[in-house]
Amino acid sequence: MEKNVTLIALFAGLIAALGLIPKVTLGFGVPITAQSMGVMLCGAILGSKRGSLAVLLFLLLVAIGLPLLSGGRGGWGLFVSPSAGFLIGWPIAAFVTGWIVENWKSAPLMIVAGIASVIGGIIVMYIFGIIGMAITLDKSLIEAAGLTTAFIPGDLLKAGIAGMLTSALAKARPASVLSRADAV
Repeated sequence: MEKNVTLIALFAGLIAALGLIPKVTLGFGVPITAQSMGVMLCGAILGSKRGSLAVLLFLLLVAIGLPLLSGGRGGWGLFVSPSAGFLIGWPIAAFVTGWIVENWKSAPLMIVAGIASVIGGIIVMYIFGIIGMAITLDKSLIEAAGLTTAFIPGDLLKAGIAGMLTSALAKARPASVLSRADAV
């Protein structure tokens, strides 16, 4: 139990630390950050339950006003901004990523974690992000989806890095990749 709490807090801290990498804000108000890779890593390494709990802890800290999002942003206002859908989708993205890694054991971990990061950390997250942008920017779903194309190259790179980091960690310390050590 204590180990789980520690790891959840540690990975919430990882997402916060990835916010120190400078953001690039696009014209429609949604920034490109490294923090979405932290969401992918939460699921791929911690698994579905612990990974989504780490993201929920991070979002709780942001909601109470801690400036943990890239650019020193925090507070409830972010949950009604053009980024809201992405933020709401983060815990689900981590859950889906972790679930895939936990259950798909027939392929090499690097490939599984990379594909899981694409499915959970990009496709699932974009579904929520597109809906959120459509609502907050008063755009159609098609228009909002068109805006997300700016994120695709960077997010594919992040998914690849998440797959490589998960695989490297599994080789160095197999028991630390909890998504594979146990499917709790």
